[in-house]
Order: sequence, then structure tokens, then C-alpha cells
Amino acid sequence: MNDIIAYFSTIPSSHRSLILVSGITIFWLIENAFPLFNFTYKKWHHASINIFLTLTTIIINFLLAFILLKSADWTVANHFGILQWLPQMPLGIYALVGLLLLDLIGAYLVHLVEHKTKLLWRFHLIHHTDTWVDTTTANRHHPGESIIRFTFTTLGVLIVGSPMWMVFLYQTLSVIATQFNHANISLPKKVDTILSYFIVSPDMHKVHHHHMLPYTDSNYGNIFSIWDRLFGTFMALPKEEIIYGIDTYPNPEEHNQLKNLLEIPFQKPRSTENN
Repeated sequence: MNDIIAYFSTIPSSHRSLILVSGITIFWLIENAFPLFNFTYKKWHHASINIFLTLTTIIINFLLAFILLKSADWTVANHFGILQWLPQMPLGIYALVGLLLLDLIGAYLVHLVEHKTKLLWRFHLIHHTDTWVDTTTANRHHPGESIIRFTFTTLGVLIVGSPMWMVFLYQTLSVIATQFNHANISLPKKVDTILSYFIVSPDMHKVHHHHMLPYTDSNYGNIFSIWDRLFGTFMALPKEEIIYGIDTYPNPEEHNQLKNLLEIPFQKPRSTENN
């Protein structure tokens, strides 16, 4: 555990970028070999849109990273936050508690709020317009949503009182988890079901991408599945019945054109939308 802390305390930006690229590449190869759905689409065109949006997320997080660093250092220096107030415990348990809480605020809570708040939903909607969900969909976020999510992550750091090494570890696990649970892969049903009791499995998350309510408003988690089960937002749907996308943007010219995706938050809301 000490080696992990030492590594993530000083992890270079190049290593974090390598993890992101490696994850996409590995899951891309796996989903091509063992696809869940055999999509008929221009895969590279689809990927180029999602990768562009991924790059905007990376840039935004890079430009604002100093806020996370200052926040984490401040919590430790001022003995502020949940982790700072807890009694001494084994390092492994300390890390697990911190990761669970960061995942609750930085992934589950922000995701739930985005679905329940009309303004924030306008930005998150871009993620749900994808009708060909694969590993590149993982970071298909409007730049506005990237700022929203960064804000909640910073809030999580302050509330949890997490040191910077834990923040870097959380972000790394979060990237891998979202690439995994968005990947167009099909695990054996029993394996997926067992995984879903601990982490967000591919079948579990894909229910969230079903094009109609109430399934769209379920399974908000990213790394750990405990929060959906604990707060009653877990739902199951046979993967054969899942239809990706959002029912208000069914046309390719709306969900498969970068210009329109960037403009969606500023277009007139549609009355039959999720919110």
C-alpha cells in the first residue's frame, strides 16, 4: 500500500495520459473481438467525435488541476474532512473508505443531480445521445459537463478530506471503470451479475443508457455499485432489450454531428425530454 501511495503522490501527467489511452485501446480491441452488439456504423467517425470530447475533458481537467491540488493540500494541512476526523485505521481500509466517498460525491451524486436538474441535464444529455455505446462513449461529455463534474470532484475532496495521492488514485480507477462499463463487451451473465454486487459492471451500466425512462434514471454509479443499491436507484434490464440513445434525439444528424452536440445545451428544450 505504501508503494501505491508513493506512486500516486508523484504520478507524472504522462503516466495518467498513458493509462487513459491504454484503457481505450485495450477495451477497443476486446469489444471488436467479442462485441455485445454488432453495430452497423462508421466506427472511426463515431470514435472521432467521442475522442474529441474526451480531449476537451482532459484539457479542462488539466487547466483546473491546481484547484484540486490546493484543495487536497488544504484539507490535510487544516485537518478538515471526514477522513481527517476518523480514528486511525489500517491504511488499506483508510484508502477504501476514501475511494468510496469520493465515488459517492464525484460520480454518483453529480450524475444523479445532472438527471434531476433541468439546466445540468441539458449538458449531460450529450452523453446519452450516443446510440452506439462503446468504450469511447465513456468520456463523451460536453465541455460544460466537464466543468460541472470537476466542481463536484473538488467538493468531494473538501468534504472527504482526501490527500492528493488518493485523488489521483480515484481518478485513475474512475477512468478505467468508466471505459470498462461502457465497453461494447458481453461478459457471461453470472460473471457480470457477481461483479455488479461490488463494482459497476457493463450490463449494469448499459441499463442506464436505455433510451426511455425509468431506466435512464437508474444505475448512476461509476466505480462502486453500492450507492445505487443503497439508495434504491439500481435497476436491471435484459441486455437483449436495451436500446441505446435518448428518445428526443433519435436522428443521426442530431447525435452523430459534433457541431450539433456542442449546441444542444443551448437549443430550445424539447417538452418530452428526460426532464
